[in-house]
Amino acid sequence: MRIGLIVGPWFTVPPEKYGGTERVVDALARALVDAGHEVLLAAASDSTCPVPRIPGFGPSQPDELGLTLSELDHVIKAYRGLGGVDIIHDHTLAGPLYAYRPPAIPVVTTIHGQFTAQSAELYRAMERDTSIIAISNDQRSMFPDLNVAAVIHHGLDLSTVSMGDGLGGYACFVGRMCQDKGLMEAVAVAREAGVPLKIAAKMHAKDEQDFFREVVKPALGPQEEFLGELSDPEKYELMGGAVALINPIQWPEPFGLVMIESLATGTPVVATPMGAAPEIVKHGKTGFLGEVRDLAGFLDTAARLSRADCRRSVDEYFSAGRMAAEHLALYSRILQQFSSKGLPDGGYVEENQRQAS
Repeated sequence: MRIGLIVGPWFTVPPEKYGGTERVVDALARALVDAGHEVLLAAASDSTCPVPRIPGFGPSQPDELGLTLSELDHVIKAYRGLGGVDIIHDHTLAGPLYAYRPPAIPVVTTIHGQFTAQSAELYRAMERDTSIIAISNDQRSMFPDLNVAAVIHHGLDLSTVSMGDGLGGYACFVGRMCQDKGLMEAVAVAREAGVPLKIAAKMHAKDEQDFFREVVKPALGPQEEFLGELSDPEKYELMGGAVALINPIQWPEPFGLVMIESLATGTPVVATPMGAAPEIVKHGKTGFLGEVRDLAGFLDTAARLSRADCRRSVDEYFSAGRMAAEHLALYSRILQQFSSKGLPDGGYVEENQRQAS
């Protein structure tokens, strides 16, 4: 199978530091190649993912994150360069709505961002001629009327993550510097439990810098250490030494890649049961889920959970190989419906939805 992957122009694939979508696309691309398929990637020119890439793109543009003109220029070039593939998996928001994409090639898209009433209207516009993937059952449940071809959880390449011993004597928080990620709640939980907290967080955008300056920094004490934004090896070392990852998210996060990264290092997760957290954390086995007021009481018990069980849960349910296999099954089904049945327009999407349900 010849598979075209499109990712936005703002971060490299894989990302140097922050970039959940780009990290997932990198793992997917590598796993698809490992499974014997051809992959052509449309991404920023400074990407290092070891698959063939479409030429003509500029370097990553993190300062232009979310700008429409930047994304539109990128996806037009991407579709122009993907005319020879069998199927296109577009991980941007604008691309599936592009009117001049190759008509004989089916397109799949993944809902990576926050799924709101506003974004649902965009995906309803796409669903006529694009197959849609949700990344969790919780995400899919928000708009049950939307045609979703499959729910496919993210996966992680375990060969890039080593297990830690959890003997660092601290808990950790890893995320973005914003209220939704629950950093201040994590500080409160660690303090109540009497456990030092090490914090790694992305802090590029103005709102992130403002939140740190106005809310977080004045509240930090001697038991909290802010490390800034870490590279993947640094992040995995931090997680591996922690007794637990504290992840008290304050919004229905559609997946939460940080949780499977922590479990891959053997470190259990203590989190609020929002979004997809109950689909990732097995309460009492790979971590604990509860209201913020209950999380401090879970920390000591979490440190005694089996780190091998945490790692095993990722190998069984959240590996890159499993993620690629589920994508390949969907791609094959779409190609069969699209070509052999000759279903016009959104017919293959509707048939896909019928089989998925």
